[in-house]
Amino acid sequence: MSSEETAASTKATPEDDGMTWWYRWLCKIAGVAGGISCAIAGVWNCVTVNPLNIAAGVWMVLNAFVLFLCEVPFCCQFIEFANAIAARADKLKPWQKALFYCGMALFPVILKFSFTTLFGNAIAFATGVLYGLASLGKKGDAVTYARLQHQKQGDEERMAGTTNGAPE
Repeated sequence: MSSEETAASTKATPEDDGMTWWYRWLCKIAGVAGGISCAIAGVWNCVTVNPLNIAAGVWMVLNAFVLFLCEVPFCCQFIEFANAIAARADKLKPWQKALFYCGMALFPVILKFSFTTLFGNAIAFATGVLYGLASLGKKGDAVTYARLQHQKQGDEERMAGTTNGAPE
């Protein structure tokens, strides 16, 4: 095995982030649905004379493009830089994706609060929430939790015994 192969095998892959395959697909499907809802609501928002609605609509269409670019780059196969951006997005940690997606989804709502911006960005925001939940990690099992509680209780008893001046 050459040094290049060992260096490649020690790099962190996106599979090492603790997400199961079905949760990863759930996040990708939510990203696609969020992109579709952002695109439709963004175009609908642009059909007005209010400049804030137009700005929010353009931002929502941009959100849809970024969601498609990061989650399903094969939809943007005719854009030369799509694969490079998708590869960089796959290297991000789940909490970074969560912050990015939630921030992108909140901006149009803050810019112009309306029914269209709120519900158009809801699924994109939910995608960020799903990635945020993935960053918390897996839920622990009951045996490990009981062991930690027992150890904590023993430590508290020892600390109480030493502070009262009583020998252990």
